[in-house]
Amino acid sequence: MITEKEIKVAIIGGGAAGFFTAINIKDNYPNARVTIFEKTSKLLAKVKISGGGRCNVTNGTTSIKELSAAYPRGGKKLKKAFSTFMTTDTIQWFEKRGVPLVTQPDNCVFPKSQDSQSIIDCFLRLAKGNKVIIKTKNEITSLAKRNNKIALIFKDGRVDIFDAVVVTTGGAPKIKRLQWLAKLGHQIESPVPSLFTFKIPNNPITQLMGNVVTGALVSIQGTKLKGDGPLLITHWGMSGPAILKLSAFGARILAEKEYHFTIQVNWIGIPNFNIAYQKIADICEQHPKKQLGNYRPFALPERIWHHLLEKIQMPRNKPWQELGKKGINKIVTLLTNDLYTVKGQTKFREEFVTCGGVSLESIHFSTMESKVFPNLFFAGEVLDIDGITGGYNFQAAWTTGFIAARLGSIKKGNN
Repeated sequence: MITEKEIKVAIIGGGAAGFFTAINIKDNYPNARVTIFEKTSKLLAKVKISGGGRCNVTNGTTSIKELSAAYPRGGKKLKKAFSTFMTTDTIQWFEKRGVPLVTQPDNCVFPKSQDSQSIIDCFLRLAKGNKVIIKTKNEITSLAKRNNKIALIFKDGRVDIFDAVVVTTGGAPKIKRLQWLAKLGHQIESPVPSLFTFKIPNNPITQLMGNVVTGALVSIQGTKLKGDGPLLITHWGMSGPAILKLSAFGARILAEKEYHFTIQVNWIGIPNFNIAYQKIADICEQHPKKQLGNYRPFALPERIWHHLLEKIQMPRNKPWQELGKKGINKIVTLLTNDLYTVKGQTKFREEFVTCGGVSLESIHFSTMESKVFPNLFFAGEVLDIDGITGGYNFQAAWTTGFIAARLGSIKKGNN
């Protein structure tokens, strides 16, 4: 049996999952020697830019069912894991360590400072206080078994031996970056982008950049994919939660389509045509003499409503009472099924989330330990887990990191 005093642990990757795992290992094994290896010169780079520089550390939901539903990949496995470390645990963890958090009306949770540096400073302070060794510009190219231990082979040819290793290298945009793990016997799910915005080139809608419709419903034509919530018009196309949900749940399908497809935009979020028709008919009856351009149905932004009227060649000065059944039908059809051709995708802010990574079939999810390589653990986006926007991806990193930090088969011994 390896005793706690003898444990030597390597963390590969100096990002959010890496630091969180390292700190929790020291909580579990205070005398362990823990080293974080980061191949670049930068630590916690994604934490710095996440949430527009504010760091959306988790989501405010307290429902495991609701939380797990936010993951297009990994949700079922995470459902059980969240009973070990949930959003409420995350909030308590950070606040207990001197980082007060605030929950917004949309359930996104940020540091009270509204600055991601608060999270970075917390991690660096705790790592230093726990004597976690941090080594930057240290790239590992492969791993090898050495009896019951693991050898790390570095790019410069050095070899170092550890009792346990945790891989927290984050999402890999190309499968070649995961080949060193595939060579060990792990199944790899090919990475493709998730959480991206839609390019709609040469469309007049882009002239309305900055406008937001709060209750839109967007679907991919020819599929069952749907996304709801706020929709933001950008200078390149469309963004916002409704689009980002679609990009996450449709990541593989949209990649197969080479990001060339048609979206159906329901601007009013009412899927039933007849209900929408009746609401427009009611406007005609209740505000007969008002002009179309001066009375916006469903509180649509003025510029978007005017754009839609222009799209179907409906005069703004036309009174509502003169629409007739044909006119009402025309407006309702556009409001509930407006078509746009998407040609390409763009990163959401500077954040990059991947669909794909180390298959969960290669992992004992109760411990995050590899099924094919003993004492090798995983946490964070290197796994085939990804969530929609709203703090979900960080929560998956904290949960998997917390579980991995127990170091599964390595038992605490008496010192």
